[in-house]
Amino acid sequence: LMNGLEALPFLREKGHAVSLVGGGGKTTLLYGMARLCAAEGQRVLVSTTTHIQRPSVNYAPDEAARDALWQAGTYAVAGSPAENGNLTQPPGLSGWMAGADTVLLEADGAKHRPCKAPAAHEPVLLPESDIVLAVAGLSALGRPLAEVCFRLDAACALLGVPPEASLTSERLAKLLASGAGGRKNVGTRAFYVILNQADDAPRRAAGERTLAILKETYNVSGFLTHFEEGERA
Repeated sequence: LMNGLEALPFLREKGHAVSLVGGGGKTTLLYGMARLCAAEGQRVLVSTTTHIQRPSVNYAPDEAARDALWQAGTYAVAGSPAENGNLTQPPGLSGWMAGADTVLLEADGAKHRPCKAPAAHEPVLLPESDIVLAVAGLSALGRPLAEVCFRLDAACALLGVPPEASLTSERLAKLLASGAGGRKNVGTRAFYVILNQADDAPRRAAGERTLAILKETYNVSGFLTHFEEGERA
């Protein structure tokens, strides 16, 4: 099933620790990437530096369980159980990461909104992480910021517009590429934008427009992804 992930060059390489920030299907993307890398024979560790929903499969309560999942050819999810069925960053995450070919980390939260601006304490990027993906859902385009954006005040301040302003391709590109937005604290890490929810022709066209602005205005490369109902986390 072609969902756009096959275009991500770094998924074919070993040795990366990829942090996902933003909204619009980060967790779905995380597990889609985990399945793809595991299918390529990689030992994949999925975890979080903030919190993530505890999955129904492939949870590794200890490193022996992690190794058994890798042995079986699937990815392993590490995290300390927290309230509301969530996992938080496990103690000694660096140790958990040792031995993995690819590490995929959820590095902030969006309360199921398709886009967001980071709060003061976000994102939480590990020194070991060498790639950051800023994610947004294309369902947000053309709608008022107040409806689609998590941490609305921060987003309005960054964009210099009121909450009822519409999220245009230009504004989404700025939100994702800004050092106060999707690119916050990235430093020298490789940085890409993922526009998810490219589910039909109009959304794909809007996504392509947004990617063109990202490239021309901010010199940021990006990709379109979409997931069928059954693939969504």
